[in-house]
Amino acid sequence: MMRFMSWTAFLLGSLIFILPLLGMTEFSLSMRRGVYSLDAYMSVLSDPVFRATFSYSVMMALFTIVFGVLLVVPTAYWVRLKMPELRPVIEFITLLPLVIPAIVIVFGYIRLYNTSSWLPLTGSTMGTNILLMFGYSALALPYMYRAVDTGLRTIDIATLTEAAQSMGAGWVQIFARVILPNVLVAVLSGAFLTFAVVIGEFTMAALLNRPAFGPYLQLVGANKAYEPAALAVIAFAITWACMGLIQLVTRLSKHTRAQR
Repeated sequence: MMRFMSWTAFLLGSLIFILPLLGMTEFSLSMRRGVYSLDAYMSVLSDPVFRATFSYSVMMALFTIVFGVLLVVPTAYWVRLKMPELRPVIEFITLLPLVIPAIVIVFGYIRLYNTSSWLPLTGSTMGTNILLMFGYSALALPYMYRAVDTGLRTIDIATLTEAAQSMGAGWVQIFARVILPNVLVAVLSGAFLTFAVVIGEFTMAALLNRPAFGPYLQLVGANKAYEPAALAVIAFAITWACMGLIQLVTRLSKHTRAQR
């Protein structure tokens, strides 16, 4: 009975999730009356604004991933090695972006870093891009930190650190050549999740007036019919591709360890 109820709940949940997606996909293929076609996708992909905004978001995602790795991995490593009593505090801080709306964060950025403040980042394109990267890093912090922290739990960082120090390695060498390679799968998982967050983010990019993919998706949705559905399917496919890559990397890592 419990098994039947579990499968029933799973199927109902799958239908609630899959049916809207199928309907959206079917609508995106109906731009040409009476026949399914890829006209909406071709229209989107041929739009130079799409290419510019998508390229910008990909670039910002890559910078956010690099910044997030350099921020989170040393912090998580140092907390687990030297300050385990601070773990609850760090975990609480990393959860804040989940409970503080993005619009609150970005309005705080605008208020603190406007052209009349002590650090006028919004006064230049480079400064605004840096500010947006910080905002993206904050939004992705819960996912990146937990992925890295989970990876660190699977290895004995104290023993690895002591062994590396006994061989004369410095802290930079320990981090770059010992710790980071051992948590690479966890870092990649956090990186793919960060990429998915950045690609679909709207609020920060719109309020900071940056040419990102999220505001472009909203703009197209306000002026066209079929193209927004095609864009939504593309964004969904990118997100699920990131999830698939996480699973692939995890399985390859387990297979490599099993062979060893």
